[in-house]
Amino acid sequence: MRTLIVIVVAAVVVVAGAYVAAGRAEGPSVQIVSPEKFVGTATQVDVATETPGTLVSERIDFAQNGVTTTLWEFDQKARSASPTAPANGKTPLNVTSDVDATGRTHTKMTIGPSTISSLKSGPARFVVMASRSVLFGLRTVETTVTKDVQVRLEKPAVSVLSSKHYINQGGSEMLVYRATPEGVMSGVRVGDIEYPGFPASGLTVEGLKISDPAVRVVFFALLYDQETDAPMHVFARDEAGNTAEAGFDHKTFPKKFKSSRIELPDTLLDRVVPAILAGTTEIKPEGSTLDKFLVINGELRRKNAATIASMAPKTSPDMLWGGAVFHPFTNNKVESAFADFRTYMYQGREVDKQVHLGFDLASFANSPVLAANRGKVLYADNLGIYGNCVIIDHGLGVQSLYAHLSSIGVKVGDMVEKEQTLGRTGTTGIAGGDHLHFTMLVAGHMVNPIEWWDAHWIQDRILRKLRDLR
Repeated sequence: MRTLIVIVVAAVVVVAGAYVAAGRAEGPSVQIVSPEKFVGTATQVDVATETPGTLVSERIDFAQNGVTTTLWEFDQKARSASPTAPANGKTPLNVTSDVDATGRTHTKMTIGPSTISSLKSGPARFVVMASRSVLFGLRTVETTVTKDVQVRLEKPAVSVLSSKHYINQGGSEMLVYRATPEGVMSGVRVGDIEYPGFPASGLTVEGLKISDPAVRVVFFALLYDQETDAPMHVFARDEAGNTAEAGFDHKTFPKKFKSSRIELPDTLLDRVVPAILAGTTEIKPEGSTLDKFLVINGELRRKNAATIASMAPKTSPDMLWGGAVFHPFTNNKVESAFADFRTYMYQGREVDKQVHLGFDLASFANSPVLAANRGKVLYADNLGIYGNCVIIDHGLGVQSLYAHLSSIGVKVGDMVEKEQTLGRTGTTGIAGGDHLHFTMLVAGHMVNPIEWWDAHWIQDRILRKLRDLR
């Protein structure tokens, strides 16, 4: 009997210990992915939950000014899962649930004044409680996660100050506008592409001084492959996702771009392919020399374009050039113009199609390459199909690119003056002969340089609008 009692007591101790230990186990992993800091008029809530066992319950609450609203409640025992807000006849919440690649379950919904009637501008808090079963379902362990946020329900405002906006397909334009409150993200949207604006206080043209922080300027483009009727709006968006839009007067002009056939002799392939592959780790093509060239001309071209676009956020908020026409390279022969639709031919058959987004300018071998205007060097290195390449930032999202150089005479961070020597022309990258590949960039997008070489265009599209601010 004593032995039995000892066994029973030991079993009770073990079970009790297991029960206590189970209660100390970690609850589900819970992360409030979004919102990060702000809630606006239509804000997505994303709560990610992960658990090694069975998720027993989950509740998402929103608390503000002493009022707690339960947005979502899941109870595995009751076999119920439902959005519980709102309770006063507002628009019902549409809650979705999906699993990401890591196995986390995301519960998502959109909240705002239409779903939470008590929502007001000011501080608020999300509270998420989730529990999972342990010890064969005998116990549950819970996790509670909170996140403090700021509610902003007042929309920003935008208004256009400049007039007569004329945009060539493939070309650039500038617009002046006001955006409030201070600090909102704003600019121009063309189709689905956004061009950020910059404070007009950063302008240094003709002694112009603008102290109003709400006045902003933006350079934008109608890309070569966008339709001339692409929608264009000025926009402002705050950190809570509240947005405002305004139309502006504009007229677009279609442009007919050239088409050309590029022959690919084996001598060219044998020269450029090994040299380019020796200078990059971004691709590892296999097959014949032609096969490798096609990967270079396609995949590496796209990767190089992404690198070029990554320079855009590094632009200065100040206008680094003085408003003068950009160096026109008049002593060079134009071998290829902007947006040349190229068909690549090999031994009489078509093997590839690409669009050449720049000017190929040639004079004599190892000619000096001059900076188009004053600016800061953002890139000075090998860049795949472009060979030795320099990118200069001129501020306000405007940049210039110089490619196929045989040598580079500047380094990242250098400030260069207009017509300062950057290096020498060459045949690096995909270059059939010694020349300079030059293009202009607006917010990382390649645009037709010919406008920036035109003094009348600079006067009408930029300086006129700035003078009107006086």
